[in-house]
Amino acid sequence: MRGISIGQYYQADSPLHVLDPRVKLLCTLAYIIILFFADNPFAYALAAGFAFAMVFISTVPLRLILRGMRGVLFLALVTVLFNLFLTPGEELLSFWIFTVTREGAEMAAMMALRLFLLVLASSVMTLTTTPNKLTDALERGMRPLRVFRVPVHEIAMMMSIALRFIPILSEETEKIRKAQMARGAAFDEGNVLKRAKSLIPLLVPLFVSSFRRASDLALAMEARCYHGGKGRTRLHPLRYEARDVIAYLIFAAFLAGMIVLIRVF
Repeated sequence: MRGISIGQYYQADSPLHVLDPRVKLLCTLAYIIILFFADNPFAYALAAGFAFAMVFISTVPLRLILRGMRGVLFLALVTVLFNLFLTPGEELLSFWIFTVTREGAEMAAMMALRLFLLVLASSVMTLTTTPNKLTDALERGMRPLRVFRVPVHEIAMMMSIALRFIPILSEETEKIRKAQMARGAAFDEGNVLKRAKSLIPLLVPLFVSSFRRASDLALAMEARCYHGGKGRTRLHPLRYEARDVIAYLIFAAFLAGMIVLIRVF
């Protein structure tokens, strides 16, 4: 959990930090959706260039964002192996019962890059947006669902609390791990089964601490007379400004370029 960057906020003075959170949320969702339609190297090159341009504009250190990739390395490896060996097509390499095809290699590379860009875009959004602003954007975006009696405010509040708890649980995990290692616990020795058993002294205190924090948070919210979103107002209501319109136009141009590359190639 030490490498998790999603859920953390990086304070900086950049054009991305001052944008309306609805702009960042909607653009990130659209970016993720268009990635699933990309099927050629040119589209992925444009998507990667746009993502790294946003990283540069945000002034967030790239190493901080790349730390968040550690948590998805295993998933990326499994995805690459499945696509590499199970995709039929023109044979490139064969050994034992495994066959690597040209189509499989291309699909594996694209899937790995897609997963990398998904995490990169999500990390940039959360690192440049405070949890409170992200909650406001989620609530405003899901406001039409109130017609169907969906508890929009409560859902947004739960998401905000979950994002806030990610860095807290990360720090708590590190403290418990060091405390257990000081008592002689070994988390990196033995086979897989032994390593799994060694995690019990780490997970049990973590769960107990999490439930205690949740109980304290519930009591604090009740003490402040919190009863949901009905009748609540905001000190800083969300309002679109000229820079937000410009950001929408730039992203629209990016989407148009992606659609052209997907259609043509």
